[in-house]
Amino acid sequence: MVNHSKKQQHVMIVGGGLAGLSAAEWLLRQTPAPRITIVESAHRLGGVIETVAREGWLIERSADSFLSVRPEGIELVERLGLSKELVSINPEARRALVWSPRKNNRGDLVPVPPGFRLLAPGRIVPFLRSNVLSVFGRLRVAGERFIPKRKQHADESLESFAVRRLGQEAFDKLVQPLVSGIWTADPDRLSMAAACPEFFKMEQDWGSLTRGEKKRIVQVDESSDTSGARYGQFVSFRYGMQTLIDSLECHLRGAGVQIIQDKVSSLQHDGTEWQVSLSKQITGTSGVVLAVPASVAAPILAKEYSKLSAELGKIEFAGAAVVSLGFHRQDITHPLSAAGMIVPRIAGKRILAASFSSSKFSGRAPANSVLIRSFIGGALDTGIAELTDEEVLEEVLLDLKTTLGRCDRPTMVQVDRWHTSMPQYNLGHVERIKKIRQFEATLPSLGLAGGAYEGVGIPQVIHSGQVAAAHAIKQISNTQ
Repeated sequence: MVNHSKKQQHVMIVGGGLAGLSAAEWLLRQTPAPRITIVESAHRLGGVIETVAREGWLIERSADSFLSVRPEGIELVERLGLSKELVSINPEARRALVWSPRKNNRGDLVPVPPGFRLLAPGRIVPFLRSNVLSVFGRLRVAGERFIPKRKQHADESLESFAVRRLGQEAFDKLVQPLVSGIWTADPDRLSMAAACPEFFKMEQDWGSLTRGEKKRIVQVDESSDTSGARYGQFVSFRYGMQTLIDSLECHLRGAGVQIIQDKVSSLQHDGTEWQVSLSKQITGTSGVVLAVPASVAAPILAKEYSKLSAELGKIEFAGAAVVSLGFHRQDITHPLSAAGMIVPRIAGKRILAASFSSSKFSGRAPANSVLIRSFIGGALDTGIAELTDEEVLEEVLLDLKTTLGRCDRPTMVQVDRWHTSMPQYNLGHVERIKKIRQFEATLPSLGLAGGAYEGVGIPQVIHSGQVAAAHAIKQISNTQ
């Protein structure tokens, strides 16, 4: 029998980004729900997720969509009553372009072959018909099914894996730019086991990425375009990703969650409860969700939990600048009939990719205007962080002009810098996370959440918050 006379348990969530907000939402659904406090050092909630609305423009400062095939994101949207606000990528934009370098420093924007998914050529005939690679390069990819699988199961870098299975040209011109657009990482250090476990396992299970991908899409209607169908699985909100953050905040505040702006400097468990050191006081709490970047969590834990702190500190971070540019439609000659473009490093340009925001989703730009978001920087171009906003803008405009054709001066500019926000899943990441989870399990009622551990996508970050919340209450007595 539940004893209501006992004191209500209290969980403090450090960090008000998506992981922390998702942890709070999960806790509210428990019986009995604990008292919840969110501590966020910034002036707003949501972390890197923020939509800026200005003069008819709808600008995403970071993520602009999420995959609907994983349940965590869609289920959260449904619980918040936001399903009617979801929008998919416009059908005419459900493809990506890749800059294909040619001789004499020239090139062309060509479609990523239909059915090609990051590393896996699910449809060979469309790939052979594509001119994204040379004839030899296409034949090398077509022969992937005959490449024997690696016998040892040890981790391997994404570059090594891709070159071994698909060939050097496919890596240089297709895989590398696709990867840089997701992780802003060094592919020679990026761990297959951590970043791409599905493809890593595909080789072991089927002996071939081609066969494995065909098995994966066997239930897809063969008459549809597989690439287009995949892009249709990305969704956003009618008025931007900020909709999710605002709805979560409203829901949490309405349920009595306390949200305070402060900074946590350290944590210590005194044998009874956690002592959380804020700027002007020490607060006791039954459980803690540490939903801040690993680089921030490490110093918070350093004094009392040095081994866990050391492992967290080994997770490296990179990132990029997001340059959002608005143009009059007549000032861009390219039709922009795609979700965006990716740019191989071998092309000698500095932009990693560009998203054609106003093509992807309606309502992102004023009438007769287009919105393009470019990404520049990454683990292999850290010098971007030293440039001024004006210098970054000039680098981006230079590359847009050589890839899109005529590209006059923009009518709207916004530069958002996230140079240390993307965790790098480098070789050894899986083993490091195992160690971190082992240390975490020894600490009573503490959960670690965020993109640094098992995934950087929106659904994965939501899931990390939910799992961390479960850790934070797992040792709290249920005999209240």
